[in-house]
Amino acid sequence: MHELSIALSIIEGVSEEVERLGGVQVTSVRLKLGSLSGVVKDSLLFSYQLACEGTALEGSELIVEETPAMVYCPQCDADQVLTTVQHFHCPRCGAPTPEVLSGREVEVVGMEMIS
Repeated sequence: MHELSIALSIIEGVSEEVERLGGVQVTSVRLKLGSLSGVVKDSLLFSYQLACEGTALEGSELIVEETPAMVYCPQCDADQVLTTVQHFHCPRCGAPTPEVLSGREVEVVGMEMIS
């Protein structure tokens, strides 16, 4: 279950920022999670809550924004959202779309805190 190691990395990074800011209390952490990341959202949410116990982030919420796989279609000369991650073909014209623009993210994009 690599979601636990991801949760621990999130907690470590946010804890460093909390320390840098002077010990504020974090109420939530916002995360972008791409559909191609290989991370199971529910497992990550469970792991986050478990890993937060006994840390400065205990009681905080992990808010996950799921991002779709976006590819560039050379045939259409346009960015397209994949309808399925099993087939990298343009949903409009059916051409192969090997250039992935987004969807691999596992990125902390913000946090809410009180001082």
